[in-house]
Amino acid sequence: MQEPDRHEPPHAGSERELLETFLDYYRGTLLVKCAGLNEEQLRRRTCEPSTLTLLGLVRHMTNVEQNWFQRIFLGLEVDFVYHGQRDRDREFNDLDGTTSDQVERDFLAVCEQSRAIGEAHDLDEFERRSNDEWRVNLRWIYVHLIEEYARHCGHADLLRERIDGATGD
Repeated sequence: MQEPDRHEPPHAGSERELLETFLDYYRGTLLVKCAGLNEEQLRRRTCEPSTLTLLGLVRHMTNVEQNWFQRIFLGLEVDFVYHGQRDRDREFNDLDGTTSDQVERDFLAVCEQSRAIGEAHDLDEFERRSNDEWRVNLRWIYVHLIEEYARHCGHADLLRERIDGATGD
């Protein structure tokens, strides 16, 4: 995987600008953790018994992006890129059949779709797939994804350090 052109979020800005740039920063951070590693390293489970791998984390976040922006926010029926009928954790468990280049392309394409969806809607707009007990708006989805990326980037940092000793953001 290639190291992305990642930019630090601004220290001030509109709410939308901050949400979008922080989300993009964490998307980039996940790819930074994978940059320069070979296929075996990206697939290596370094924290057993956990099945987490760097490649699995990128696949997982591809599904997370699809879930929140396409399925929940837009209410679309989604064919998840890495989700299986029999194995809900397929993105972590079944790493055969895709290369890191394909995983990176899938991730970047889904992130671009998510950006376009976010830009086309107001932050106060509520999701389409809801029930009366559980409603979230686009703002909440941005905050939730920032939180999820931040958590998984921490996991990625530990995995990367175990692979080659590299640390940092």
